[in-house]
Amino acid sequence: MIRRLVKAGVLVGLLLVGYFAVTFVQVVAASRRDRAGEAQAILVLGAAQYNGQPSPVFRARLDHAATLYERGLAPVIVLTGGRRAGDRFTEASAGSGYLQSRGVPESSLRLETQGTTSWESMAGAARFLRREGITEVLLVSSPYHALRIEHIADELGLEGRSSPADTPEGNVTTAKRMVRETLAVGIGRVIGYRRLVDLDHRVDRAREQAWH
Repeated sequence: MIRRLVKAGVLVGLLLVGYFAVTFVQVVAASRRDRAGEAQAILVLGAAQYNGQPSPVFRARLDHAATLYERGLAPVIVLTGGRRAGDRFTEASAGSGYLQSRGVPESSLRLETQGTTSWESMAGAARFLRREGITEVLLVSSPYHALRIEHIADELGLEGRSSPADTPEGNVTTAKRMVRETLAVGIGRVIGYRRLVDLDHRVDRAREQAWH
């Protein structure tokens, strides 16, 4: 009996290793693939901003979105990202100011300012985009993020194609992000990305309680 349990445990372990290995390859492949083409809108995932000024990573995403817009691939840019504790500006509003300084008209911008995670930001954007009849979107974020946001878009009823920005992140940071994304994608496509966010929140609350 014990031998059978050990064999079953080993088999499950090997299956999990294989599953996450395949997922890692898919995450890396998506990070290197640019699916830019005509769409109804460009959706930019927010990143850090400092007193209204986009961080280098966020600025790279915004510049890439502006280039796609200038190429005429979509008439609308959606900026996402809420306000972190202590911030005066939301990520979306900082992105809006930056793009307007680059010549993108305010009438072409849409802002989602409540989300604090990728899923929340994209869900909030999806609600008002559908009211405008927009379902085809180009997704702009850092390369490591590409596969997960495509999956989230699909979960939210959007037809999303990633066009990753060339963001200035070091090799060590990128490697860590790839591993984290592999875990997020591997778990998220089994339990759903909304449930994954809920799980993250529960883990964070448990950590806070453990510290107090």
